[in-house]
Amino acid sequence: MIPRLNIQDGITPVYHTFIEALIDAGFAGDVESSYSSRLAVATDNSVYQWLPQAVLFPRSTADVVLLTTLARAPQYSGISFSARGGGTGTNGQSLNDGLIVDLSRHMHGILEFNLEERWVRVQAGLVKDKLNEFLKPHGLFFSPELSTSNRATIGGMINTDASGQGSLVYGKTSAHVLAVTAVLDDGSLLQAHPVHGEALAVKLADGGREGAIYRQVLASARDKRAEVEATFPKLNRFLTGYDLKHVYDPASDGVDLSRLLCGSEGTLAFITEAKLDLTPIPTFRTLVNVKYDSFESALRNAPVMVAAEALSVETVDSRVLDLARGDIIWHSVKSLIEDVPGKTMLGINIIEFAGDEASEQTRKVQALTARLDALLAAGEGGVIGYQVCDELASIETIYAMRKKAVGLLGNAKGRKKPVPFTEDTAVPPEKLADFIMEFRALLDANQLSYGMFGHVDCGVLHVRPALDLCDPEQEVVLRKISDQVVALTAKYGGLMWGEHGRGFRSEYGPAYFGALFDELRKIKAAFDPLNRMNPGKICTPMGVDTPLVSVDATKRGAFDRQIPVAVRDSFTDALSCNGNGLCFTFEHSSPMCPSFKLTGDRRHSPKGRATLMREWLRQLEVQGYDPLAEEVEIHHGGVRWRELVGRVRNTLSKARGEYDFSHEVMEAMQGCLACKACASQCPIKVDVPAFRSRFMEIYHQRYLRPAKDYFVATVESYAPLMAKAPGVVNYFLKQNWVQKATEKTIGMVDVPILSEPTLKQELAGHAASLFNLEQLEALSTEERQKVVLVVQDPFTSYYDAPVVRDLVLLMETLGFRPLLVPFKPNGKPQHIKGFLRSFARTAANAAQFFNRLHHLGIPMVGPDPAMVLCYRDEYAKALGEARGDFNVQLPQEWLLSVLAQLDIAPREAKAPFYLFAHCTEKTVKPSTHGDWGKLFSHFGAELKSIAVGCCGMAGTYGHDVKHLQDSKDIYQMSWGPAMANLPKSQCLATGYSCRSQVKRMEGEKLLHPVQALLSLL
Repeated sequence: MIPRLNIQDGITPVYHTFIEALIDAGFAGDVESSYSSRLAVATDNSVYQWLPQAVLFPRSTADVVLLTTLARAPQYSGISFSARGGGTGTNGQSLNDGLIVDLSRHMHGILEFNLEERWVRVQAGLVKDKLNEFLKPHGLFFSPELSTSNRATIGGMINTDASGQGSLVYGKTSAHVLAVTAVLDDGSLLQAHPVHGEALAVKLADGGREGAIYRQVLASARDKRAEVEATFPKLNRFLTGYDLKHVYDPASDGVDLSRLLCGSEGTLAFITEAKLDLTPIPTFRTLVNVKYDSFESALRNAPVMVAAEALSVETVDSRVLDLARGDIIWHSVKSLIEDVPGKTMLGINIIEFAGDEASEQTRKVQALTARLDALLAAGEGGVIGYQVCDELASIETIYAMRKKAVGLLGNAKGRKKPVPFTEDTAVPPEKLADFIMEFRALLDANQLSYGMFGHVDCGVLHVRPALDLCDPEQEVVLRKISDQVVALTAKYGGLMWGEHGRGFRSEYGPAYFGALFDELRKIKAAFDPLNRMNPGKICTPMGVDTPLVSVDATKRGAFDRQIPVAVRDSFTDALSCNGNGLCFTFEHSSPMCPSFKLTGDRRHSPKGRATLMREWLRQLEVQGYDPLAEEVEIHHGGVRWRELVGRVRNTLSKARGEYDFSHEVMEAMQGCLACKACASQCPIKVDVPAFRSRFMEIYHQRYLRPAKDYFVATVESYAPLMAKAPGVVNYFLKQNWVQKATEKTIGMVDVPILSEPTLKQELAGHAASLFNLEQLEALSTEERQKVVLVVQDPFTSYYDAPVVRDLVLLMETLGFRPLLVPFKPNGKPQHIKGFLRSFARTAANAAQFFNRLHHLGIPMVGPDPAMVLCYRDEYAKALGEARGDFNVQLPQEWLLSVLAQLDIAPREAKAPFYLFAHCTEKTVKPSTHGDWGKLFSHFGAELKSIAVGCCGMAGTYGHDVKHLQDSKDIYQMSWGPAMANLPKSQCLATGYSCRSQVKRMEGEKLLHPVQALLSLL
């Protein structure tokens, strides 16, 4: 039997006492000290893993002041802190084994906005794209660009002095920070902004911590000016950690401490608020996508692109392009980066022109394209083609692909995965091509595969060699390559951390800075004398002997390698997560992970759930338990009565509060809506519903299942029976006492009523009665060409029969002969609840039946996307080759396949329709919106696709009393605002659960798109 996992890695007494004292002192934020909460922030987008003592989520600057003030007490002198924002760092900047202070959950407000002076004051936890969403109607934006902009926080951007595409024009974050509110380790507030003259004299005369800081900064930045100029290379992306070059202004003899805090990686103070300079949104934007016969050609041709006076020049190699081709993003970008007939595209440069003067920008574009035409004609420069793109939506789509490149690199096949540790080298742009050729030779000599992309206009390239860090020998290779790249960048006048900061690479600092490194240590001592703020990163305070963190620090692979290889290979859905954090997106219009968007709890995200699953598998191995053997026993064994008694006993112990880490994992899994957006939206394809079901099955070998699991999993058994007497069943279901009893005894609410009249009654008089298989097989080939098989599912057939009826009527109207396939359980409800043994049997039975139909050559169509797509995904994983070749189509797929045969004369549509597509459908099949748009256009109507996330119902999730309020809140995040401004009669939803949620929330039932098409005929 699965063991109880009693985690011994608890909180040390001093931290436990501090947390209790903090709560007693009135800390208004959240405090999380569970093992799962700590695990969720033990990793970022780096290769490292450090378990903190607890996680604090302050609600205000006052909360941060409170916790640092309390920590001044002598008994807490050993406590350390690390600030955390989006958690997207690639070098472990925010990892710490002390307290993590996460400002992203509550401190994300826009505090003040001045349109005339073009600045905004915000809290540090605000996401960059969320800020720009607010600014867009005012024609302004916060210009430093970065690939993680939909989850990176302003505080994180400041701490890493973030920048990316367009930095030659827009500069780094530090160029746009006007002032910063920071909290020092002693609880004192620091207002950092430019100070000079008399104001500076007052600061210097201060006898407290602030005065000491100003005096030390002047001593290091002004008095050591010559050394600073000599040591710091002239690079656009240069990150020192402490910017001694710009903190002091020789012209005014002034100091701006915000320039010092930018790039300090949380080692000097907590940044809680920032005043930011804003930039007008350019009115003219054009991209020129230049295609090359090799990546080297793209690099060597880059100076020509830079000379074109563009805003930015980005490069991408063939490996990244190939990975993009296998991702959902390629569907939207493939027409914008088309292959060149007869040529192989092995690299691209993306050149952007932007500005307010259209004529000037047009001149630049024309000059560049003329130059490219000349290169093409002469067969020079490796240029094989180019495309010009000037539509804003298309430009943003191309950049979405480029932004996803970091995550895509992690989706490589096999155990070796591209990992970050050399991914942001910076050299003078004119030396980049030679540097990269030598870099590639270095990686090739070590027989490493890799992908490359970056900002060639400023000499920054992102390179991630593929390593299997579960292999200890590969850690040795990581160290070797790391040292070699440091030396190589120095050879070319650059450095290893040109964009993503130092973090665990801080050990290279002393050798790089030489004697100037002591100045960094003196500044650290002035700000943080006890070495409590993100200790070990960048430098240690003068007088403190604690070592810096090392490239050799504990990595995720050290934990993952404890999981047997067979188990790792079986649970790749969880083990492959590289922490890129795309699932942390704030965008309510994105289908990605509604549970995280609702809660802000990183445990309730694909990354969080994958992290917990990895640790759960590791803990099982520690206990000597083999989950794969257990799965075999479950699927092939009989009823084990002794274990059943054990489950009862264990469940009673659980009710008494007995700890088991498995309960923490289960809590995170139960919050998942199983919408499967992660399986396609995540660049790594982390499929939470897949490993969630496996976890649930094994978990319930130790603990009894709740009654609602059986209620959901058996719906395909009892729904057909109840439909034989819908009037009687509905009479009881409509009784308030029955609904209340169902809520109390089973835990389900808003149990749907059956369709009246039934589907059989709806189709009385039509030829779509249930067919006889033998008669169908007897049909001639010609007769079969006009037959369509309608595949039933329990929800539309028994609870939303008019949809199936209208699909049948539409087929008849179009000249086809629809036949209703006898109802066969699909198994999706069983899979959702982790009844995988039952699901495998259901799937095998259905697959055998549908394969027999498939060989007749007659198309099969199912109305509900969640059920249809289950045949393609879950069936393939459960059955493998035994699934066979059968294909159940979605309605739009079948309609498009016969569109050329249709001779229709639709009536004129007086108003447009609005499509709300099902989450699973539009992520698994990204052409969904376009497909329906083509059909409605052919039928003489306009269809507008509405970008929304999850509706919140997600099958039975919204019927679970435990999730009722969450379900409604998820609806209000995305669907509610969109629905409020549209006529419900013109709104269409493809999913049964989506239509049910709208009916519950709005009191109106939406039509399925096939019903709208029928109304047009």
